[in-house]
Amino acid sequence: MSQSYTVDYDLSDDDENVHNVWDNSLDPLVTVEPGDVVRFECRDALDGQVGPDSGVEDLANATFDPVHPLTGPVAVEGAEPGDVLEVELLDFEHKGWGFTGYMPGDMGLGLLPEDFEEAGLHIWDLDDDVGHFVNGIEVPLDMFPGIIGVAPGEDGEHDTLPPRDTGGNMDVKHMTKGSTVYLPVEVEGALFSTADCHAAQGDGEVCVTGIEAPMFVTARFDVRKDMDIEQPQLKTTGPFTPTGQDEPMYATTGIAPDLMEATKKAVRHMIDHLEAERGLTRGEAYILCSAAVDLKVSEVVDAPNWIVTAYVPDSIFP
Repeated sequence: MSQSYTVDYDLSDDDENVHNVWDNSLDPLVTVEPGDVVRFECRDALDGQVGPDSGVEDLANATFDPVHPLTGPVAVEGAEPGDVLEVELLDFEHKGWGFTGYMPGDMGLGLLPEDFEEAGLHIWDLDDDVGHFVNGIEVPLDMFPGIIGVAPGEDGEHDTLPPRDTGGNMDVKHMTKGSTVYLPVEVEGALFSTADCHAAQGDGEVCVTGIEAPMFVTARFDVRKDMDIEQPQLKTTGPFTPTGQDEPMYATTGIAPDLMEATKKAVRHMIDHLEAERGLTRGEAYILCSAAVDLKVSEVVDAPNWIVTAYVPDSIFP
């Protein structure tokens, strides 16, 4: 997989290049040939309502009307329903900051809204390879687009929040530089868009945000007529954690007859651990879980209980 490329099209995040619904009637910004490279400038998920100087009140008062601002669509010549759009992710460039936060509990967002009545927010300073948290904690950056997808075949406007057969808001943290994503095509030209970039994220994105960051995404497109898939697939470049698969981790477990309840237990136990052993408040621990803790389904065969585990890498702590 070659990383050598020349950008053929550069799309800014100006208003005329941004939309916030999936709709196969949208006119493409450009039509590209297979093999062309496009650089997308992407706004943050809340479309500028939270900035580098924001306080928690800005997050608590944010509206979801503009969510998500997608850059696109881009049509790919020759893509037809039944084909697969191959998207090679070549590069990501952040703008020096990001945020992770959770909304007031009565909004019902995130994994544990019942545990956090008030909103919480951390603004991250981002260097080339790490984001800075409290108490000297540094989270390795592993940038990816939370939203990557093509237009659905069903006519009309469709919300960007749920993921779909054609991709969308998947928040798969392994769609990083060098990875290739495969998307089922349902309309002529595919009509590709991307958005909601994350500088880092734990598997699970438990508080409803990763390290949300405005960013540039560079991708190369191809049309695969030799593939037949029902939903998105991907090829990754390496281990499942940005800090390496051989690194020491601390893990908590959640055991319950329901996978969602087991997940909540695993995360609550991790919050307990980070509060007791790392000196974080419960809100800070919740945010760190969303940015750096990976959830794994460890077992689904020993009825009546299933096990979910939550892993935090030792190396992020000073």
